[in-house]
Amino acid sequence: MAGLKVPVDPRQDHIQGSVNTPLTLVEYGDYECPYCGAAYPVVKQIQQSLGDQLCFVFRNFPLTQIHPHAQHAAEAAEAAGAQGQFWELHDVLFEHQQALDDPHLVTYASDLGLDVVQFEQDLATHVYAGRVREDFMSGARSGVNGTPTFFINGRRHDGPHDFVGLTAGLQRALEEEEMSQ
Repeated sequence: MAGLKVPVDPRQDHIQGSVNTPLTLVEYGDYECPYCGAAYPVVKQIQQSLGDQLCFVFRNFPLTQIHPHAQHAAEAAEAAGAQGQFWELHDVLFEHQQALDDPHLVTYASDLGLDVVQFEQDLATHVYAGRVREDFMSGARSGVNGTPTFFINGRRHDGPHDFVGLTAGLQRALEEEEMSQ
């Protein structure tokens, strides 16, 4: 079974929850991907269901050949992250997948109260393109070739990305964790 080649790093990754939880769910995603859009509320539901048992990590994997706004949307999320609002913009981007051009990205940044001048400058100069590329390359090394791709406790989840499928994968991982202790 394929494994996550670049371990979760609290200094590098965008994380919701504690890294000391029994379950870690890593998603390689693309803000313009309709399948990632469908998985977004599922992940939210799982986070709500599992609470402090789950650490969720999002890594950028923009499929630029088929999603023309994916790269800039990922850079925008990173620019928001530099201002302490990665998750806020992450959510807005998935909730507005049909409107990811630059004027909309700037509107979202403004609505979140970000420093828009800095945000626009970061986008124009591609300050975070390297950060997005690092995520992408870590995914490529882990065998990611489409989005979304999930890893549960470091192992690729090849089952369905719906609530039942992901929850079953997480439950198996939790049982394995408990048996190994």
